[in-house]
Amino acid sequence: MRNICIYQEFLTDTHKQRIRETAESTGFIPHFFTLDQFEEARACLQDCEVLYAHDMNLLRAAPASLKWYCCSYAGVDPYCKDPGLFANPDCMLTNSNCYGVTIAEHVVMVLLMLLRRMPEYEETVRRRSWSNQLPIRSIRDNAFTILGLGNIGFHVAERLRGMGAAHITGLSRSGKAREPVYDEVLPISSLDEVLPRTKNLIMALPATAETYHILNRDRISLLPSDSCVVNVGRGTAIEQEPLIEALNSGRLAGAALDVMDPEPLPPDHPLWSARNLILTPHVSGNMTLGYTCDRNVDLFCEDLRNYAGGKPLNGLVDRTRGY
Repeated sequence: MRNICIYQEFLTDTHKQRIRETAESTGFIPHFFTLDQFEEARACLQDCEVLYAHDMNLLRAAPASLKWYCCSYAGVDPYCKDPGLFANPDCMLTNSNCYGVTIAEHVVMVLLMLLRRMPEYEETVRRRSWSNQLPIRSIRDNAFTILGLGNIGFHVAERLRGMGAAHITGLSRSGKAREPVYDEVLPISSLDEVLPRTKNLIMALPATAETYHILNRDRISLLPSDSCVVNVGRGTAIEQEPLIEALNSGRLAGAALDVMDPEPLPPDHPLWSARNLILTPHVSGNMTLGYTCDRNVDLFCEDLRNYAGGKPLNGLVDRTRGY
């Protein structure tokens, strides 16, 4: 018997049936558990070679016979930082690149809020004042720099292009992109040259040693005063203290952070009161959009067929690189 332990909170009956059909066709038996069935899942896992979940504690309880851990989240940096989580050092790790659509929509939402001065208008309304003449900008005919050209970066660029963006610069580790949606693609090593001409910086980077505080004090000072920063990758990519200083002094036009360091943000943290800052509690992805859940299951089933057939897994993570 080839068993799969599935420990998820978002699966519908339709999702389970899809997984059952795929498992049956590939010679596997799926066992489903909800998040309030941890002990039951842990017991089942001892006889499974595949785990489909997003729980570090459950993975830590897995035996050395586990061959593939399919994480239903996109960010897998915690699993890459701690090799001790895997009793089997050769256990394959995959992540789910299904969050591009919902995160891209979040990016468009907060960009429009910043460009149309919503933080300032919200303050105006709180004061019960009536001022409606703040100059606004648009996505149309505007320029954007996207730092990180994975699934999220592609979907962001695609939507900005559809809304009339004039120029989209992409930066990646390789200086290349798989999709032709960018006007130019440069290596991340060119970041210092790009920032002085950046109107809107969108960050969609994983958490690695190379990305830690990649937007630091010196680089924040390179941004034009009318620029906006949006971060939907990992909070550790931004040095937050100089960002707060730049926002409060008017050195930056605005920022939107869906990720921050630490999370959850302490109640007394200065980010809460920074000027022209939109904060959201890590909600741009999540499993709250139906399409995201459907695509998550689709990707697992696709890779289950690959795994059963001895083919490479589409979502395979290089744990030494962190993505």
